[in-house]
This record gives sequence, C-alpha cells and structure tokens, in this order.
Amino acid sequence: MFRIPLATLTLAFVVGGCAGANPPQTESAPPSRSIASPQPESFITWRESFRPKAMAAGITPGVFNAAFTGVGVNADVVRLDGRQAEFTKPIWEYLDSAASPTRIETGQAQRAALKPTLDAIEARYGVDQQVVLAVWGMESNFGKNRGSIPVIESLATLAYDGRRQSFAEEQLIGALRILQSGDVDPRHMTGSWAGAMGHTQFIPTSYLSYAQDFGGDGHRDVWSDDPTDALASTANYLARAGWVHGQPWGMEVRVPSGFNYGSADAANIHPTSDWSARGVTRLSGAPLPEYGPMAIIAPAGARGPAFAVYRNFAVIKRYNNATSYAMGVGHLGDRIMGAGPFQGTWPRGDRELSRSEKIELQKELMARGYATGEADGVIGPDTTTAIRAYQRSVGMVPDGYASAALLQKLR
Repeated sequence: MFRIPLATLTLAFVVGGCAGANPPQTESAPPSRSIASPQPESFITWRESFRPKAMAAGITPGVFNAAFTGVGVNADVVRLDGRQAEFTKPIWEYLDSAASPTRIETGQAQRAALKPTLDAIEARYGVDQQVVLAVWGMESNFGKNRGSIPVIESLATLAYDGRRQSFAEEQLIGALRILQSGDVDPRHMTGSWAGAMGHTQFIPTSYLSYAQDFGGDGHRDVWSDDPTDALASTANYLARAGWVHGQPWGMEVRVPSGFNYGSADAANIHPTSDWSARGVTRLSGAPLPEYGPMAIIAPAGARGPAFAVYRNFAVIKRYNNATSYAMGVGHLGDRIMGAGPFQGTWPRGDRELSRSEKIELQKELMARGYATGEADGVIGPDTTTAIRAYQRSVGMVPDGYASAALLQKLR
C-alpha cells in the first residue's frame, strides 16, 4: 500500500489483487516457501550487516533471531521481482475485470453479510462503505488472495537481492516492529511476494501508521479470515488521506463538440462552474452537480468516454497512484451499490502498446525535443505532456493518449 501506498511497485502488482494468485493462509496450509539450500554465504553476510540496523531501530535481539529462524533467499520472490510485464491490459479491459459481474455479486453479498460491521466502520471513520468493499475486492478478491509468503522472508530476499534495497530494508524493519508489538507471530505474518499483507494488502510501514484493532481483541489482525480489522484499517487510511463522506469519486460526463482535450488532466482542477461554462454536462445533458472542485479526464483519449473526478478520486490514488486503479475502485464501489456500467464507447479496436513500444515512443518524442523524463515504458505525466505537445505540433487532437497510431506517426 501506499504512498508509499501499498502498490507502489508496479501496476501489474495490483491487477486482480496485490497478492496475485497466492491462496489465503490457513492453519492447515504452511506458508509458501521456495528457499535455496544451503543459503549463500552472501545472504548470511547481508543478514549480519542488517542486524545492527535493526538493533538501532529498536528491534530486540530475541525478536530479530526468532524472525529470521529458517529464513533465506526465496527464489520465487527473486523471480517475481525481476519480472517486468511486457504487455498490460488497456484500461477498458482493466475496468471490465475490476467490476466484473462475479466481483460485483461478491461485493454485494459481502455488504449484506457484513452490514453491521460495515455500518459501524462507516460511522466511526466517515468513509463510505462501498469504497472500503471495493478496495478489498481489488486488493485480494475479498480475501481470497491474501498471499502466503512469509513477509520476513520476502522482504529479506528483496533487501538482499532486489531492485529497491533501501525500501525493502525500511519495510523489513517495519515488519520486525509489528512482530515486536505482538500483533502477529512470524508464522502467520504472510503476504504477497513484495511484502503486502492481509485482506487489503498493507505494507508494514503503512500497517504501523494506520492499522486498527476494530474488533477490540488487543491485536490489529489484518491476516485472519475475519476481515474486520483490515476493513477498518483501510477506512482509517482513506479517512486520514482526506475522504469526503457522501461525495462521489467521479462520474461519467458529456463533453461538447470541439472540447479542448488538452485540458483533460487530473491535475487541472477548477470549480464546477468553470467546466459547466465550457459545456460539460451530465450524460443526460443535465447540469453538473456541485461536489466541489473537479477535473476532467479522458483515459482513452478523445475517442473514449470522459469523466469528472473529485477529491475522493485523489484520495483513492493515495492507495495506489494509477488512474486505472482509482477508477476501478470507484466504479466497483458504485456497481456494488447498484449503479450501472459506463455508457461511453471505449476504443476497443485499439491495442495497448507493449512496454518496449512505449519505450520506443518515449525515445522518439525525446529525439524530437519533447521531454518525457526517463524512457522507462511508463506513460506518466511527463510523457503525457510530451505527447500533447507533439500532437499539437502536427495538428492532432492533444488528448495525450499513447496509441499505436501515434507511435506509427512518430516512426
């Protein structure tokens, strides 16, 4: 989780839940392990060099020794950390999956089954229960995919042999602090390959900041089959990030003919009245409701639907900073509450650029003098700005959409 929200690692990390395909941990199913044996001497050297850092952070020798008993390099974690997806889903397929009929049905069933708990959580934290349910659905498929790798082992592996050693060591110290607090023991502290834990996939530092003992048993237990503490912890996180109760994350809107798609950017926030003056309306043609300042986004460019997004959209992005994720959470929550599907037409005939094609697109833009930042295959704000500038220069609609047609023109 988190900003560092829980899935800062990659977008692929959150598709279908941060824990991926790992089954939930149970008493009868031992943690997933894929440890090379014997351990390389270099891992032992790293562990002993890490020990004084943990001691300096207040971890006792007993907790450290117990946590590292039997811990070594997990080959599955090494493999997954080194894998960068070449292909990703276009946003319409991502949203189809996020708010699939099965996921909507499960969310509605969970809302009915957990109504007293969800009502109490909403009352305490002021976070609408459908968004808490939607985060749960997105992160672990309502608890089905919580992850089964021992967290100390996954984080130790990443700290020893990962791309982000300092981040992994920070999270590892956080995990040791959780053990030292007594909320969980090493055997039951399991999660994803990247160390995200429980029903809503908290990383350790976020757990330490936001986890709640809503059940009142003296433990902040996000790992057990009972999701109560995890759901309350998620509500607490969203509340402290600024969630506004009773207000939407966003809504699909109609933009006028000739709309300036260069203004369709989540950072371009204006009063509702400004957008109304530009001709933006509800899909029905009715005036926009007043929910405070808003932005317009068009995640599939001028050929796809447009959306008004509000403060709560930015709050969801604190959990995961991807537009597709925030839209998935928001839309799933709406569908759980009975809303219908999006009405606009997506450009389903388009294909998503591969990672190598996105890198090529960035390099082509930079060769023409448009700064994209690093050519890393991630279409972030800098690349979107560069695309818009290039589109304007060649008379295209400046929607910032990284399409195959755009790459072909650059070639």
